[in-house]
Amino acid sequence: MELFDLTGRTAIITGGNGGLGLAMARGLAKAGANVAIWARNADKNAAAVEELRTLGAGDVLALTCDVADEAGIEQAMEQTLGAFGRVDVCFANAGISGAGTAIPDITAEGWDHTMAVNTRGAALVYKHVTRHMIARAKDGDAGGKLIATSSGQSIMGVNRSSDYAASKAALNGLTRAAAFELARHRITANALLFGYYETEITAKADPKFGEWMSRRIPLRRPGDHAGLEGLAVFFASPHSDYITGQCLPVDGGLCIS
Repeated sequence: MELFDLTGRTAIITGGNGGLGLAMARGLAKAGANVAIWARNADKNAAAVEELRTLGAGDVLALTCDVADEAGIEQAMEQTLGAFGRVDVCFANAGISGAGTAIPDITAEGWDHTMAVNTRGAALVYKHVTRHMIARAKDGDAGGKLIATSSGQSIMGVNRSSDYAASKAALNGLTRAAAFELARHRITANALLFGYYETEITAKADPKFGEWMSRRIPLRRPGDHAGLEGLAVFFASPHSDYITGQCLPVDGGLCIS
């Protein structure tokens, strides 16, 4: 058996059809896991499935799901269990960049939408996933793993990003609370505080922002997507079973600069 073999395990990854989510999904697929992508764009979902099915022995499923809609989450969970019979790991990765407004220009609508996707969405995904994990644990099966995509902005200041930063700081709090509450069910919860990675979201930003970030990061470069594959596999594997409640910066040292 290989050290990080995920054969027979099933992982959900919300927003897994592009960016950081797809990079992590590649690692899971290569390690043999069944992968269920929950994301909104049907075309990107189909492309992700086509790619991931060439990478490993596990199966891949993509479901159209908006994490801001609880009914859609519940339906996606039912379909995932119908396809794979179990869920061992959940990556709450879906998120949006926020309204991009200065604090004097905050609107209730913009703030609430960011929170609905980035924080409430993860909480509701965890609600439905953990009901299944808890039931399995009561039957003597292993509980499960929850991994949230957070951000370095949750612990650092960035202009025009108060709603995004607050949503990710709340996600860190959710992670710690979930780790404490669910430990009795053998469910762990951790958050990855990503720094600067080149994605569709950052591509929309002013190019000067990327240049400034690369100078500020101690390792002097953006994060590499290939490196996320092994990171995802480690947190999905039994080798991270004794790690819970942690909010780990993955940022090339940005948070210490």
